[in-house]
Amino acid sequence: MKLRSRFAIIGLVTLLIGLVAMFPARVAYHWASPQGVAIAGIEGTVWSGRAREGQVAGLYLRDIGWRMRPLALFTGQLAYAVEADAASGFATANVALGAGGRAVLEDLSASLTLKDLQQIVGMPGLDGALSLQFERLEFDNGVPVAANGVLEVANLRAPIVHRSPLGGFRAEFFTQDTAIVASVEDVDAVVDLAGSLSLTADRSYQFIGQVAPTDDTPSELREQMRFLGSPNERGNYEVRLEGQL
Repeated sequence: MKLRSRFAIIGLVTLLIGLVAMFPARVAYHWASPQGVAIAGIEGTVWSGRAREGQVAGLYLRDIGWRMRPLALFTGQLAYAVEADAASGFATANVALGAGGRAVLEDLSASLTLKDLQQIVGMPGLDGALSLQFERLEFDNGVPVAANGVLEVANLRAPIVHRSPLGGFRAEFFTQDTAIVASVEDVDAVVDLAGSLSLTADRSYQFIGQVAPTDDTPSELREQMRFLGSPNERGNYEVRLEGQL
């Protein structure tokens, strides 16, 4: 390539980056607001800015900030370092948006309450402290297709299961060729739980596990376990949940 052509390309890229850096974020949002995203109080530019509040997939966020990662433009992606506060907690991640509805979150760190999510998951009374630490979380048109990280819940309350707190649980996610899988276990819970969760690209999920009462299991919950069938020789009941997101 001739030196003059190289300078022309460098100049064109510099011009494009300059235009992006100065383009108002409010205008860009009104032109191309993603489905399931509502933001208000937008200030700054596409390059760097903040928003007073917003909702992403039903989750309320406030004091949202973003800063572009310009090197990702050379790979055909818009990538940002994003931070936000939730009603009770925070979330930070590097977010890359690609063609065809692909979205990748890397170095995701979040601390939320499950109360913030009870309307999203359709479980009234859900509560507890949720923490996320994911190296990578990838979506294709809103469907998770890759996940590598850890989800932890402390002081879980799920009235659909039992009115008293159930304790803590942990799920470690990793990606296989055809599905996202996770190992799930209790952490100082009122029951012993161990199982595996899988989620395929067609939105189908399956959880298979075993649960057993402990000395801390409330008597009412012990009675509920009997509806799971007969326990095995170790006193464990089989749990199987299947469905589609």
